[in-house]
Amino acid sequence: WGGDIIVNEISAKNGTGVDELLENILLVAEMQEYKANPDRYATGTVIESKKDDKAGICATVLIQNGTLRIGDPMVIGNAYAKVRTIKNDLGKGPASPVEITGLTEVPDAGDKFMAFESEKEAKKIATERTERAKEASSNLAGVSLEDLFDRIKEGQKEIKVVLKADV
Repeated sequence: WGGDIIVNEISAKNGTGVDELLENILLVAEMQEYKANPDRYATGTVIESKKDDKAGICATVLIQNGTLRIGDPMVIGNAYAKVRTIKNDLGKGPASPVEITGLTEVPDAGDKFMAFESEKEAKKIATERTERAKEASSNLAGVSLEDLFDRIKEGQKEIKVVLKADV
């Protein structure tokens, strides 16, 4: 349609146009020179995690920038970790999903991670994040149904609710 924006017709139902879309994404990335820096410490996101009886806590992470190495100290969510193993067939650099072990607790999917130069720095950041999370959770005191009705009578019109549900 002209301009800087590429438009692609695609259909997930019919499976048409997907190849062209992928080609155009690569074209735009090349033309705009979108590049990750492989020489810096890794940053990225947790895709999934689990506790394995043999390997311990494992997480599949997507490296978004930098390179992850065995032995790198890292903060993943609120926890400190030191990369013990990396399993991957493609590489350890940007845009690579890898499975790592050596975590102290199971991270949530979507948690961000960041590798650091020194263990001291990583532990400091993890401790600060944990303290902030504890503060935030202590401020969220449980609300009973009576408290809820009292707040409504006092004129509070907005009540924040977290609803957890399953399928």
